[in-house]
Amino acid sequence: MKFGVADYGLSVWDGDLYDLQTRLEDLKALGFDGIERLTAVSPADAMRQAEIYHRMGMDFSTVAGPKVANGIAWTCALGKPYVWLTPGSATRDVNIDVYCRRAARMVDVANRMNVEVAVHNHLGAVVEQQEELDYFMKAVPNAKLIFDIGHLHGAGGDCVGTIEKYADRIIAMHFKDIEMLDPDNKEWYKRLCFRGLDDGNINFDWRAVVKALKKVGYDKWCFIEQDTHRNDPIKELKQSLDLLKQAFAEA
Repeated sequence: MKFGVADYGLSVWDGDLYDLQTRLEDLKALGFDGIERLTAVSPADAMRQAEIYHRMGMDFSTVAGPKVANGIAWTCALGKPYVWLTPGSATRDVNIDVYCRRAARMVDVANRMNVEVAVHNHLGAVVEQQEELDYFMKAVPNAKLIFDIGHLHGAGGDCVGTIEKYADRIIAMHFKDIEMLDPDNKEWYKRLCFRGLDDGNINFDWRAVVKALKKVGYDKWCFIEQDTHRNDPIKELKQSLDLLKQAFAEA
């Protein structure tokens, strides 16, 4: 199993990603194995970044490019297992059947290159709630799942049940905790925000998720994704990583 960072929150805190090697040095010192997405603007840029990862003994699990086709091709070329599902718009006003049709096409094309395509459940997206996730997984049977426990729990879903049901289709995990801000707010990003593990305020039992993963023999990437940092991200990420590794050791 590898432990990494989905580093959106780091970039928000810093203002941007200024230097990949510096970020990797910081994360390696904490005990992380890598960052989820290598985001490149050209084939040469993808190769340059991949060289930095490999030279440092770090890793990534997918590549994102300026176009969907670039991400699939570069992920294939660099021998990584999956790309994020990005078949056009994915907001709440998108018809889920249209989304599934487009998703099935993307899955078919990527699979020909030995690359899996994985949906990332997300608040505010067409695949947000438990019933929508179940509908999608049935409608697009060859798709995989980047399972975000914070977004599903925040939508009222069943994290443990989702693991039990889709164990063989989960290709990566996103771990985070939840702080409730305004329970009645209709805008999800005003209703809650995501924190480091054990820094939420709703008693989210993320350890039950770890136990469920251990039970089904999950051994792929586990990413800490803390979208909102209140303090030094290095300290907060270290706390989450230590807690997550401890939970797996004790599960």
